[in-house]
Amino acid sequence: MPKSTSIAQYLNVRQAYGPTISSDGKQLAFLTDITGMPQVWQVPLTGEPGIILWPEQLTFETDRIMQAQFSPAEDGRLLYMRDTGGNEKQQLFLLSEDGSPEINLTRGFEDVTHSFGAWAKDGSAVYFAANRRNPALFDFYKQSLDGEAILVWQNDTPGYLTNVDIAPDGQRAVVVRTSSSFSHTLLEIDLTSGTARQWLASDEAVRFTAAHYAADGRALYLITDLDADFLYIARLDLDTGTPERLVAPKWDCDGMALAPDGHSLAYIVNVEGAHHLHLYDLATGATRTAPDIAELAGVIRGDRPIFSPDGQRIAFAFTSATRAADIYVWDLIEDTVYPVTRSSHGGLATKDFVAPELIRYPTFDAFADGTPRTIPAWFFKPPDKSNEPLPAVVVVHGGPEGQFQPLFTFFIQYLVNNGYAVLAPNVRGSTGYGKAYSHLDDVEKRMDSVADLAHAAHWLKAQPGIDGERIVVYGGSYGGFMVLAALTAYPELWAAGVDIVGISNFVTFLENTSAYRRAHREAEYGSLARDRDFLERIAPIRHVDNIVAPLFVVHGANDPRVPLSEAQQLVTALQARGIPVKFQVFDDEGHGVVKLKNKLVMYPAIVQFLDKHLA
Repeated sequence: MPKSTSIAQYLNVRQAYGPTISSDGKQLAFLTDITGMPQVWQVPLTGEPGIILWPEQLTFETDRIMQAQFSPAEDGRLLYMRDTGGNEKQQLFLLSEDGSPEINLTRGFEDVTHSFGAWAKDGSAVYFAANRRNPALFDFYKQSLDGEAILVWQNDTPGYLTNVDIAPDGQRAVVVRTSSSFSHTLLEIDLTSGTARQWLASDEAVRFTAAHYAADGRALYLITDLDADFLYIARLDLDTGTPERLVAPKWDCDGMALAPDGHSLAYIVNVEGAHHLHLYDLATGATRTAPDIAELAGVIRGDRPIFSPDGQRIAFAFTSATRAADIYVWDLIEDTVYPVTRSSHGGLATKDFVAPELIRYPTFDAFADGTPRTIPAWFFKPPDKSNEPLPAVVVVHGGPEGQFQPLFTFFIQYLVNNGYAVLAPNVRGSTGYGKAYSHLDDVEKRMDSVADLAHAAHWLKAQPGIDGERIVVYGGSYGGFMVLAALTAYPELWAAGVDIVGISNFVTFLENTSAYRRAHREAEYGSLARDRDFLERIAPIRHVDNIVAPLFVVHGANDPRVPLSEAQQLVTALQARGIPVKFQVFDDEGHGVVKLKNKLVMYPAIVQFLDKHLA
């Protein structure tokens, strides 16, 4: 199959995301992979639309930076987090604007996972969660910038501690404990006594995100799906404990931020996977929509709008299927949106990038009203250049509580521009289509989602111009399990498979994943105590004799989520049967491949593999 451009050139596409604005509103820092590894860069906020200045690099680490946030104090200090070799054991570092060496605030705890929460209101300390006391449990800490960390609240229930906000009086913190992707606990911690109070307890699984204290500290604004199928914005009165719905579209609210003066909310609505950014006036209920991006099918990366300290601008990272992620600013006074970064598209002609079509294909069962169920999917089809039928790749997202969205994916654009059609389905279990839909693949229903993948292949076979004998299934993480399950349950449908950091057996995965993740994942997949026999029955490793398609397997040696052993046991079994399998392990990667030098090895190898087996 002739190649118009090498995959290496597509690897030169860069992304900018994760904005944070300094306390004086003059600087905007963000993450970008300009150097091939995500680092912190900074650009002045001039307030002049159309003026893009070359940014200044602030960090020079050999490993990825995962998050950065300016101090609320007017000292220009910035906190950033990084791990080592993809092990996700994040450490907290403090960077000063005077050029002095960064300070490792968590030195001595390199084997511990830290999760940044919030700055103290005066910038003298930071709050974070860490599993220092017990690998399976996260406690809540306060770390002064010139002292040691203090245990504020001991947590004895498994679950991540996320979404931290400090009350205006500095005496309380709101925290969300996530026992599973759909079961959250809303907590308020007294920072003096170290006691915690639970809000909005429910017998049903409920999600809470983006919680913020109101300006007077007597209420919380938050996103939840309490008593609802979709995530909505609510105001929780802390005096009465009564929640009030403020914004409840018939889609998920994916992210929210409260203006510094407490008078308005910026929020994101996820419509079929595409994001729309709005501003809600808390006094009048009036809503505005960000111009320019409103008509684009794109995604606000990180679900994180950021207000400037004066509340007159909102920064966010936006990407679409045909546009790499960049940082944009919505000027609320002028009501204009303009970019402040300009990421490289690797010298590629952006006019050749292909936007997908949102389609729905039929699957095997019906909706509650008896009408045939359909599965939403994004379909990328190459421009017609010949009359030859095209091979196709079915791309499966991870999660499973995830969603394929129309953001820029360099590998999909490479495939489409080199003669492959791509179908990216959101099979049952995906988020974005309501709580009920996301639970259709729970535990014993797991293989129903694999059947949805089979029907994706059936749909492709029925499309004119698609070669039904050359369909590939491709996915990572949980999507890797889906690849293996599809190859074992429906072997006749697939010409090849690509499994990146995938699960080959839920039992061995749960036995060997990081201690703090086990309970979280059991809530979705099933528990070893109750569901072991079922999990063994559906394990792809138990049906490896069914695989006939060649398989490419990629894994990171430091993966804390899906252990390397999941790939090793699979590859050993396939090699024993003589099935063509290519196995690539990266010693300095974790749950996925991040470093450019490794991507330059991995993706050309995948391309060569596909060309060989689909020629």
